[in-house]
Amino acid sequence: MAALPETGKTQREVLGRFCSGITVVTAMTDAGPVGFTCQSFASLSLDPPLVSFNPARTSTTWPLIRNAGSFCINVLSVEQKDISNAFARSGADRFTGLPWTPAPSGAPVLEGVIAWADCRLWAEYDGGDHTIVAAQVCALAEGPDEDPLLFYRGGYGLPARW
Repeated sequence: MAALPETGKTQREVLGRFCSGITVVTAMTDAGPVGFTCQSFASLSLDPPLVSFNPARTSTTWPLIRNAGSFCINVLSVEQKDISNAFARSGADRFTGLPWTPAPSGAPVLEGVIAWADCRLWAEYDGGDHTIVAAQVCALAEGPDEDPLLFYRGGYGLPARW
């Protein structure tokens, strides 16, 4: 990743100062549950109710979820770093030993998440090395009143001074 001429910093270094929450996007396929970790989740519209997220074009899981048509956005708590890490790895069965219940669509709602939104694909747009996904919210709920898992400057959490 090249440094930007004006600052000598990379885009990742500068924009890494923006704190984001961590989610896991899940779906039920004919072969079983699938999912991936995603930090680019945002509320998009209240009317109609839409959210957005941006999977990498290299993702092998997003095409499976896209084909399922419906999926669940699971908002992780600060206690769920292990889940974030597990769903960020490729090649492993991410659901082994992980309790979950089905959302109305059948997509997995992971146990202990602080919120979830059951969605269906609304639209996809080109986003360079990512895809911009807009999804219609069909159902949602809060989980336990815990702090969110945050990503900041390449790691979990906020600076010690906070």
